[in-house]
Amino acid sequence: MSFIFVVVPIAATVAPVHSVSAAAGPRVMENLGRGVVAVRSNSNVFISWRLLALDPSGIGFNLYRSTAGGTAVKLNSSVLSAGTNYTDTTADLTKNNAYYVKPVISGVEQGASAAYTLAANTASEPAFVVPIQSGGEIGNVWVGDFDGDHEYDYLVSRNRTATQSLEAYKRDGTLLWSVNLGVNSTNQDNISPGSTAIDVGMWDGVTVYDLDGNGKAEVVIRIANGVTFGDGTVWSTSNSDDKQWLAVLDGMTGKLKKYQALPDDYLSVGPLAMQLGIGYLNGTTPSIVAFMKNRNADKGFNLVLAAYHYTGNNLVMDWKWKREDYGQRADDGHQMRIVDLDSDGKDEIADIGFVLNGDGTLRYSLFDQGVQHGDRFYIGKFSPTSSAFQGYGVQQDNPTGLLEYYYNAATGAMIWQHSTTPPAGDVGRGDVGDIDPRYAGYEVWSFSGVYNGQTNTQITTAVGLPWPAFRIWWDGDLLSESINESKLEKWNYSTNTVSRLLTTYKFHSTVLNYRSTHVFYGDIIGDWREEIIMPSYGNAELVIFTTDIPTSTRLYTLAQNPAYRNSMTIKGYTQSHLTDYYLGEGMTTPPQPNIYLAP
Repeated sequence: MSFIFVVVPIAATVAPVHSVSAAAGPRVMENLGRGVVAVRSNSNVFISWRLLALDPSGIGFNLYRSTAGGTAVKLNSSVLSAGTNYTDTTADLTKNNAYYVKPVISGVEQGASAAYTLAANTASEPAFVVPIQSGGEIGNVWVGDFDGDHEYDYLVSRNRTATQSLEAYKRDGTLLWSVNLGVNSTNQDNISPGSTAIDVGMWDGVTVYDLDGNGKAEVVIRIANGVTFGDGTVWSTSNSDDKQWLAVLDGMTGKLKKYQALPDDYLSVGPLAMQLGIGYLNGTTPSIVAFMKNRNADKGFNLVLAAYHYTGNNLVMDWKWKREDYGQRADDGHQMRIVDLDSDGKDEIADIGFVLNGDGTLRYSLFDQGVQHGDRFYIGKFSPTSSAFQGYGVQQDNPTGLLEYYYNAATGAMIWQHSTTPPAGDVGRGDVGDIDPRYAGYEVWSFSGVYNGQTNTQITTAVGLPWPAFRIWWDGDLLSESINESKLEKWNYSTNTVSRLLTTYKFHSTVLNYRSTHVFYGDIIGDWREEIIMPSYGNAELVIFTTDIPTSTRLYTLAQNPAYRNSMTIKGYTQSHLTDYYLGEGMTTPPQPNIYLAP
C-alpha cells in the first residue's frame, strides 16, 4: 500500500466529562528486597541488585562474596555509589559463589540482603533457569510475592490444553498449587471464549497482586462451573455455565478466599470475555479493573468495565460502566492502561479510544477526532521538558484514512495525526521509545518510518526498521532497545539499521508462546533494567533473561514505579511497560514516588 500522509495538527482541548478530586496519598506498594542476581559473563560474574524507591539519595552499597560456603569477602574497595551492579573478575567459577549486598547510609553499613548463589561451572549466559513441572504450552507468566519473602514468585498458565490450568511456583521452582479451569475452558475462541478460558486473543482473565497490603500476593481469576481450586474444592452451582464470578485466591494455597458475581447485563448473549489489571483508583489502595465483552448475533460487541476492591474480608464491586449507556462512540482496542494521567494521585483507565476516571465516569472519547479501533497504543511521559502525559496509537481499517496519532493523554487533545487516502488498512503494530538522541523525547514508529513524537519530524522512511514490537531497557544507556520475537535489537540511528544484542532461542532452546512472543517481561530482579521470561522447549523450565552489561546509570527499581507496576499486571495484547516519568536521553533524576511499603 502506498501512503499519502495528511498531517493534522490539532490544538483544541477536549474537556473531561468529570474530574475526580485529588486523593490523600500515599499508595501502599510491595516491600521488595534487593533482588540480587548473578550471571556468568565469560570468565567474570556480573552482579546487579535493586535500588529501592524509598532509599535515601546518598545510599551506597558494599558487595560480598562467599565461595563454597566459606567466609564472605568484600569485593569493592570503596562504597559503590553509582549503578547498582558490579563485575567480579576474581571468582573461582568451578565453585559455588554466593553474593549479597549491604547498604551503606551516612557511612554506616546496614544489614545484609538475601544472597544469590551462582552454581559452580554455570554456563556463560545472560540468564538463569527456574525449573518447573512439565506440561502443556505456557501462555503467560505473572509475578507476585506469594510467600512474603520480598521477592517475586511466578504464576504460569497452561493454555493450549484440553482444559486450561494455572500453576503457582516459588521463585526457586517449588510448586505451590495448581488450578484446573475445567470444561468451560475448552472453548478457546479468540473472540467468544468459554466462561473460564484464559489467554485467548486479548483475554488474559488472570492477574496477580497484593490486594490487601499484607505483603503476600493474591491471584485474581474469573470462575464458572467446573473450576477446581488449589485445595481441591470444585466450584459448582445450579446456574448455567455462562454465569461467571470474579474470584480472589490465596497465593500460597490456591484456595478460594472471596468471590463476587460479574455483571449479568449481557448474560443472555453468553459469557463475558475478560481482561484484568490493577490500578489505584482511590489513590491509596489497589483496585481490580475488569474489562469485559461479548458479541451479539449481529457481530456487534457489548462492553462493560467494572472495578472491585478486596480487603481480606470482602470483595466488593465499586462501579460498572457500560458503553451502551454513553450516547456517542467510545472505541476500544486490545489492551488497557491504568495510570494517573492528571497527577492528582488517582489512576485513570485508558483504552485506545476513551478514558474513564477512577470513579467509572467517562473522562473523554476520541471518536469525534477520528480515533476508532486499533491494536496498539501507549501512554507515558514522552518528553523531557513536559510534565504532561502523551499518547500514541495506531489504527485498523479506519474509514477516514487515519493511520496513527499523537495526543495529550490527560485531556484527549490531538497534537498530530497521520492519514492516508481511504481505505487505510490495518496498521497493526506501533511502538514508542527514545531511540535517537539527536532529537529530544521519544520516537514513535509503525510501518511508515520513525518520527520524533513531540516535533512530528520524520527521521527515516525505513519500513519495519526497527520492527514495531516491544520496547525494553537492556544495555545500560538511556535509549530503548526492542524485542522482536526471539531477537533483542538496538536501533543504529546513524545508519538506520538494527544490530542484534541477544538471540533468545540460542539459550536452553527457548520458545515463543502462541502469540509468537515472550510469556513475560518487566523489571523483576537486579537493577532497573528489564527481564524477559521464556519457556524452554518442553515447557519444563522458565528461562529468565537478565542483562549482563555494566552501567553507571542509577535508577530505583521500575517495579516500584506506580504506572510501571500497574502495567505489569495487564496482559491483553502484550504491551510495552512505561514509567510515569520520562526515562530517556536528557532525563533528570526521577522524583520519589508517593508510596509506602507493605509489611
